[in-house]
Amino acid sequence: MSATKLTRREQRARAQHFIDTLEGTAFPNSKRIYITGTHPGVRVPMREIQLSPTLIGGSKEQPQYEENEAIPVYDTSGPYGDPQIAINVQQGLAKLRQPWIDARGDTEELTVRSSDYTKARLADDGLDELRFSGVLTPKRAKAGRRVTQLHYARQGIITPEMEFIAIRENMGRERIRSEVLRHQHPGMSFGAHLPENITAEFVRDEVAAGRAIIPANINHPESEPMIIGRNFLVK
Repeated sequence: MSATKLTRREQRARAQHFIDTLEGTAFPNSKRIYITGTHPGVRVPMREIQLSPTLIGGSKEQPQYEENEAIPVYDTSGPYGDPQIAINVQQGLAKLRQPWIDARGDTEELTVRSSDYTKARLADDGLDELRFSGVLTPKRAKAGRRVTQLHYARQGIITPEMEFIAIRENMGRERIRSEVLRHQHPGMSFGAHLPENITAEFVRDEVAAGRAIIPANINHPESEPMIIGRNFLVK
């Protein structure tokens, strides 16, 4: 027997209920943790995976187990991977990078919207119920200024974005105590020269040399810093 087909009104009601009740959740046997940096506001999300105990002996009636420490890995799920964060899709994602962008003092807000499409949408009263409340006024670079991570890197500036990336690249390895988990096979470097721990200076140097890029648009302050390059894991 086929299910009763929902009306459009019922479908919209269900969709609205889903949006209204959306909440973050962690993967099974995992929990969200944060590793802080030296820059204010650098708080990098990680996922800590709890391993099952290892059977090391004993009998069927009285087995002996050894506890295993949790393994931290990077987590790019944003607020949706943190059960403690209230999700509100109408407000959008938290503006993680806004304080960093403002602190650099090299941007300015546009006095008017320059996009004809945006102007037309704002003038359409029929879209009022769908308005996104978290919209920011677009920014641009001040006259004579450059606002890319490449420019900062070549100026020798280590940005909070670079520190955020370095912390996430290390995946919380400093938290791991087990020598078994810390063991690393020599492998083949294929010409790469990687430090034992990724530092913010290493990130800066790779970007300045053109071996990696950090796509961090000033008009998307909600984006978590990420990097693309042969010597990096998290994309």
